[in-house]
Amino acid sequence: MGPLNLRGMGSPKTRRVAVVALAGGVLVYAALHTGGCTATDRMRSAPIRLPVQPVSQLQPAPTLSLDGLIWDDYQGVRLPRSAEEGPHDTRNGLALGFSRTPRGALLAAIHISVRANALWGSGVSEPTINEQVVGPGVDALLASTRSVYDQQREPAPVPERASVVIEGFRWLGYTPDTANLDLVSAGPGDSDSTVRAATRIGVQWREGDWRAVAPLGGGWGGSAYPVESLDGFIRFPQGGR
Repeated sequence: MGPLNLRGMGSPKTRRVAVVALAGGVLVYAALHTGGCTATDRMRSAPIRLPVQPVSQLQPAPTLSLDGLIWDDYQGVRLPRSAEEGPHDTRNGLALGFSRTPRGALLAAIHISVRANALWGSGVSEPTINEQVVGPGVDALLASTRSVYDQQREPAPVPERASVVIEGFRWLGYTPDTANLDLVSAGPGDSDSTVRAATRIGVQWREGDWRAVAPLGGGWGGSAYPVESLDGFIRFPQGGR
């Protein structure tokens, strides 16, 4: 399977909502826009399914510096990296090798959730899910990602760059073994407005690297919610632009 073409994803309004959700890990386009209900409506009405497990002695707001982050373009999405915290291996479009630090956990949550997406095709999404996602929901996430690609692709898909910005995050908890956070992404809405969504992501340290915890229900859509502003979130320098 090749990259998924956004041109096959319905109306321009629908595509905008889909790419806004992309960087926050909302993978299932079909689940966010069905019938006459918009993605935003679905996110407001759907319960948030936490893709994390309770862990004692979580540090609610670990000390973390955002200085020195390098922002690289990945299919139109600017993703942060660090020479010290990773990712240290980006061969074949993947991203592996993160430090066992709060910033390493944050970077892993971003890179894994973005790449575990049908938009990039099976060459990226499936290895990411198989190698970098853990938990009982892995099989459901993999099946859902394949289904989204099959439903939305065109006979001869042409890659289209996503128009989305990762703007900030909020810690929910951290230990050297587990980290939970909300990640905010933004993109163009209707009438020149900006649409924002936050997605709840958990990561765990296993076998020498951070792994994302598979969301419940087959996609991160159940742990996403719309946000009106970045109040209460930590902003990335330059808003990830």
